Formats: sequence, structure tokens, C-alpha cells
Amino acid sequence: MPVRENINLALSSIKGQKLRTILTMLIIMLGITSLVGTLTAVDVLKASLTNSFTSMGANTFTIRNRETTVRIGRSGKQPRRYRAITYQEAIDFSERFTYPATVSVSTLASMAATIKYASEKTNPNIRVFGSDANYIYTAGYEIAKGRNFSTQEVRQGDHVAILGSDVVTAIFKQKEDPIGKVITVGSNKYRVIGVLASKGNSQGMGGDKIALLPVENVRQYFSWPNMSFTINVLARNSTQLDPTIGEATGTFRIIRKVQVNEDDNFEITKSDSVAATLIDNLSYVTLGATLIGIITLFGAAIGLMNIMLVSVTERTREIGVRKSLGATRQVIRNQFLVEAVVISLLGGLLGILLSLILGFILAFILDGSFSVPWAWIVAGIVICFVVGVIAGLYPAQKASRLDPIEALRYE
Repeated sequence: MPVRENINLALSSIKGQKLRTILTMLIIMLGITSLVGTLTAVDVLKASLTNSFTSMGANTFTIRNRETTVRIGRSGKQPRRYRAITYQEAIDFSERFTYPATVSVSTLASMAATIKYASEKTNPNIRVFGSDANYIYTAGYEIAKGRNFSTQEVRQGDHVAILGSDVVTAIFKQKEDPIGKVITVGSNKYRVIGVLASKGNSQGMGGDKIALLPVENVRQYFSWPNMSFTINVLARNSTQLDPTIGEATGTFRIIRKVQVNEDDNFEITKSDSVAATLIDNLSYVTLGATLIGIITLFGAAIGLMNIMLVSVTERTREIGVRKSLGATRQVIRNQFLVEAVVISLLGGLLGILLSLILGFILAFILDGSFSVPWAWIVAGIVICFVVGVIAGLYPAQKASRLDPIEALRYE
């Protein structure tokens, strides 16, 4: 019997037992969604993380007083902390480091600040950094409107600010020109001199919910005991990154008075190392999603096999009629096998469609790119085909072995 005729018979049979078929298709759909959908989401997250941390540039690294690690739940080790990098040490480095590179000094003033203008204010989720004029270059930002800090403003700690685009949107709701306006950060007032180009909130260190103040101003108004400063270094190009790191390490060891036989008491982190660490940890998510998907598909295969066995029982008389008219064992077996495969593939296609929708939504939320995961789609279709064959093989064999005379007598 041609495959097309078997498919038509399978679709007719499916219409006759809609409830059981739909439930089985839903189980298969959930299995494929948990498998293909999660793996697609992991690919979107990987792309987003890579874009986020390399937006600073592949030739950027950071010197800080703590190790950069990523912990998943309670696993992993605690990041090592060293004594704080003082402001004087950071300034000494920027003055002594003569290797061709751009150096900036910054510190975190607040992780959750509220910025106000007139009667408008942001949510308490704005990161405020104290920085010098080079920070926007080493952190991968650009000035969209206004200007950068001047050397004099940084040195004197003037009350001026550069805002991220999300901050501007939140407090200047009447589309006013923010340049020259006076805002409140904490309990102090600042004049806006610049607006940063948007990077997206998943991008960079702080995204668009950020405000920059002169580092000397932050030292005066946002200081706390044992305050530590961060040094960002932008090498000329990616090929110069490792030599620049070597020179920076030697220079800062001298400044920190590290002896020859002692380990570094500071941490140097490349711009993309955090992304690489997070991507490595996503392998656990991939493994978990794969196991969940396999277990769900195993349950779907059992459900599909049960439906096919019930179908064989209900259609025993039909099988007897067809055999009495000359249908061979192979024809009967293929009919029920194709029916199981069709049910499985329909559920898989629905699961793949749902996976694509979820992947697109996640990419939209993360402001990242989304590409159709053809490899996972093909894998999902193949898996559904295999599930259909495995689930339908035994019922199909059982149907093909029915005695035609006994089948015709079946009530």
C-alpha cells in the first residue's frame, strides 16, 4: 500500500479518537519543547552573554581586588578577595603604566540608586559609578549627546553627571533636552553634561541603567571604609592584549609591593572571561533540559503505544475484513506503524513551533539576536520519528499477526 494512502488512513483514524490522540500529542509536544526549546534558549543566552561581555571589546581587561567566579546554586568556590585597591594605587598605576593602552580608574558608588528630576524619579535600580574621562572608552560606551568629563571636572570632583539612556527616559518623560538640567543623585545635585548611547540592559557592565559621576566627587560624597577602586585597561588591539596584561601585572605588582616569591594580590579579568565562565556553566542547564526532555518523551512513547494498542483492539474487526480481502501482514503492520509516526510527528511539530516562539520571546526580552536553530529542529523531527517507530512497532506487529477468522468474529 502506498505511503500516502497509509497517511490518509492514519489521519482518518486520528479523527476518530481525537481526545486520546490530542493528549498524546500534548505529551510529545511538551517533551520536544523542553528539549528543543531549552536548548534553543541556551543558544540565545550564549549569544547574549557573548555580546554583553565582549561589548567592552576583545582587547579590554580589568584589575580589581576580587576574583571573578560564577556560582550555580551552592556549587563552586567562593571568590577570593584581596585587600582593597586604594585610590592612590589606582592613580599611581595610571601614571606609571607607559605601555601603549588606555587606562581608566573607577569605583562603584551605588548598586541601587534613585535618580530624580523635578517630580520624576527612577526605580532604585540605577548603578552609579565614579569614573574618569577614559571610562566610557574602556567600558565600551559612546556619548550620544553632550560631552565627556573634562580633566578639570574629574580632578576637582565637580557636580556633573553623564546618564545612561534608560535613566534619561525615566526622568525626562516630556522629551526635554537633558543637557544642562539639574538632577538629584542620593542627596546631592548634579548638572547633566552627557548622555550615553544605548547598549541594551543586557549589554556591558551596567547597561543603560547607569550614571557616571567624577571619581573625586564619589570619593567625597559616596565614600565608605575600605573603598576599593577598579582599573580598566584598553589595549590597542586584540593581538596586543596578552603583552599589555603582562606589562600591567608587572607594574601593579610593584605598586602593591608584591614580593618576587609571592602570588598576585589582585585579579586581572579579560572582558570575555565572565561570559566564557557562564557559558561553561550553561552546560548543566543543557544536560538537565536533555534529561527532562528524554524522560517526557519516554512517557509520551508509552502513552502512544497504549493508544495504538487500544486502537488495534477497537479495530480488530476492521483488520479481519482487510485481511479477508487480501491485505498482507506487511500492509497491516505499515498502516499502524505510519499512524503512530504521524501522531508523533504532529506532536513534535507543535513542540518545535512552541520552542521557536519561546526562543524568539527570550531573544526579544534580552535584546539579543535570534536565529532559527535548524540543527535542533532536524534533531527534534528525527527524535519524534524514532519515538513513533518505537511506540508503534509492537502494536503494529500485534495487528499484523491477528488471525483473520478470529478477527471477523470479534465483537
